[in-house]
Amino acid sequence: MDVMNVQRELRKQNITVPLIHARNGREALNLLRGENGETKISRPSLVMLDLNMPRLNGLEMLKILRADPEFKDLTVFIMTTSDLDTDRIGASDLGISGYIIKPLTFDSFGSEGGGTVDSFSLFLDLLKMKDSE
Repeated sequence: MDVMNVQRELRKQNITVPLIHARNGREALNLLRGENGETKISRPSLVMLDLNMPRLNGLEMLKILRADPEFKDLTVFIMTTSDLDTDRIGASDLGISGYIIKPLTFDSFGSEGGGTVDSFSLFLDLLKMKDSE
């Protein structure tokens, strides 16, 4: 996931929520659960996964989260370069809140089609709600 672009867009939108970045899917899971020497983080309001994360891809991690009673209802967005129907359907079947196809830059949002804009807008709206709590 292009973390710097997400951070830049959050700043542009004046959204100041804590953002925790994991280098790969295994590290993300360890942070959520407090396993393998990682300090457990507070339960996040939402999680953004990239389908192409190393060590544990986004769909694998999403399956694990949905099977875990602590995280089964967690709000999850997928942000990825994959426009494959199999990836979209697989993620949708696991109850994601949005599927965002990564543009080269966030300035190109709007040229990607309605679904991408709607999902990213929903993502920003949820973060704004969290920021105002």
